[in-house]
Amino acid sequence: MSTQLPRPSQAAPDTTQIHNIGYRSYDGPRLGRAYARRSLFSQSLRGAYGLGRSAKSKVLPMLLFAVMCVPALIIVAVAVVAKQSKLSIEYTEYAIYLQVVISIYLASQAPQSVSRDLRFRSVSLYFSRPIERSDYVLAKFGAMASALFVLTASPLLILWIGSLLAKLDFAEQTKMFGQGLVSVTLLSLLFGGIGLVMAALTPRRGFGVAAVIAVLTVSYGAVSTLMGIAYVTENQDAIQWLGLFSPMTLIDGLQTAFLGAPSAFPDGGGPGAGVGVVYVLVVLALIAGSYGILMRRYRKVGL
Repeated sequence: MSTQLPRPSQAAPDTTQIHNIGYRSYDGPRLGRAYARRSLFSQSLRGAYGLGRSAKSKVLPMLLFAVMCVPALIIVAVAVVAKQSKLSIEYTEYAIYLQVVISIYLASQAPQSVSRDLRFRSVSLYFSRPIERSDYVLAKFGAMASALFVLTASPLLILWIGSLLAKLDFAEQTKMFGQGLVSVTLLSLLFGGIGLVMAALTPRRGFGVAAVIAVLTVSYGAVSTLMGIAYVTENQDAIQWLGLFSPMTLIDGLQTAFLGAPSAFPDGGGPGAGVGVVYVLVVLALIAGSYGILMRRYRKVGL
């Protein structure tokens, strides 16, 4: 059975129409890289505390923030009620005693900041906009360091305000408060860089968490054990050099050498000014090295 095509005169009429659906070109201001970098920094900093995310995402960072601040509130309350002549803890000691909380916070939030972008390949979306890899790394590094600074500096602020309520010497407490801020600033930069490097090595968040915990806690445990052995065997000179191999002992030794902080080293002395210079150089090298490794890592992330 043959089928005949309709003749031109019998074809259906052309009903094609062009609709104007309102699309038009953007003629507003172009905010550029600086605005994109600031936005990424702000979004990453907020995300480090679960802001702008689900309620479940806020639980752990806010809980850890509370755990960091509660001891400071207790110390202040005791100082005010008992009318103590000084606080029961130095400003520079606070982060050392609560380093486990800091490590858990970093291990939970550093992978959240960078690992998910790698896993879901959203990094390419950032780089398709007017933002360079250096902008991405700078914003993420700055946000993580800022989040750690908020975590570690907030209890110091509570201690300082409490010392004024307890009518302790204003000049002395302000000086010690400033020393504490210098210490936690270096700690935030150092820990933030190390945490992001460990998290950026893998797109798997679980592996990133394990890597951060291992680097911070295992290194501190190993160095503390070796320090204890050196102290028992009366090899005090080795103690100050062993402190170079753990992030927390680096901060401890640096603030002991230059900020007049009490040392948590087994001998209670800590490094002198000469060895302290080496501590400063190692801390700065690790911060710069972390930034360089992140830059190298994200150069390999293509569109």
